[in-house]
Amino acid sequence: MSSYASLMVNLDLGPHAASRTALAVGLAERFHARLIGSASRCIIPALPLEAGFSAQTLIEQWREIAAEELQQIEANFIKVAKSGESTSLRTGMDESAPFLLEQASAADLLIVGRQGSGDHRDWRFAVDPGAIVLEAGRPVLLVPPTSDRLSAQRIVIAWKNTREARRAVCDALPFLKTAEGVFVVTAGESAERSSAQDLQDYLRHHGITADLVQDSAIRDARIANELIHRARQEGADLLVSGAYGHSRTREWIFGGVTRDLLDHASICCLMSH
Repeated sequence: MSSYASLMVNLDLGPHAASRTALAVGLAERFHARLIGSASRCIIPALPLEAGFSAQTLIEQWREIAAEELQQIEANFIKVAKSGESTSLRTGMDESAPFLLEQASAADLLIVGRQGSGDHRDWRFAVDPGAIVLEAGRPVLLVPPTSDRLSAQRIVIAWKNTREARRAVCDALPFLKTAEGVFVVTAGESAERSSAQDLQDYLRHHGITADLVQDSAIRDARIANELIHRARQEGADLLVSGAYGHSRTREWIFGGVTRDLLDHASICCLMSH
């Protein structure tokens, strides 16, 4: 991929939506891409059995509330992103994640907010980033709360020779090609060093100069923290990583790098599965 022609940002009424939108607008301007906002509101609540004939009335009331909330999202989106031929908004009456996944074919890159255990959650519109990464078939840019810009001038690649990591590097090429510094971080095993050298050569043929960083201090139990720490050391504000090399169930039970990044990453992460 030489560039991103179309970006899609998930929108909500949470406190960080404006920051995420501003970040998406900046990227759309950088890549001369169209920007699509996506927002949806599920209107089918759990109704008590005794609701009876009043159920339809309740549904209509919730539908009106949902429509008002989507109008507010549209106003907020236009306020930040402005309106024009390169900007559009898609809204629907559905759960947010399924709706976003249905729209994903229209974009090269999906931009979603982090929804870690300590983050503010607006249950009406928030999406589970892990589900989006697994099912979208598109790279996902995970944005921490309050982040309103992404320079991506210095980028760390979390490298392990897996399908997911190879996919992530390919998906990140538009960022990598315009970066001033790219750092390929491995755990220091000989096999990984060898594949990292292959990756370095691959990037060189794309006009990208990358430095190899073999870090024997990285351990599985702390790898997410170590990667973010390394990114901070290198002055990077973007981490490129494969997602869910193991099954999501296994990561949920035993822990995993993807889950830790989804919950706690303090910088933007571009993830692919």
